[in-house]
Amino acid sequence: MLKVKVTSVGNSMGILLPKEALSKMKVSKGDALYLVENPEGFTLTPYQDDFKSQIEAAEDIMKRYRNTLHELAK
Repeated sequence: MLKVKVTSVGNSMGILLPKEALSKMKVSKGDALYLVENPEGFTLTPYQDDFKSQIEAAEDIMKRYRNTLHELAK
């Protein structure tokens, strides 16, 4: 667990994330992060909440259209 402090950023409020946290999330300046509410509180993540369902849909399409995608890749 890493402790961060809320600080003033211009007329807004923000938090500064340690380099080690950014490195583990594989994010850098300008990348989007998502604050997801869950029963324990909030989770800060670089992944969209529905990312898992998007991957599952893509895998389904790739499986159903394997031959078509193979021909298009030629």
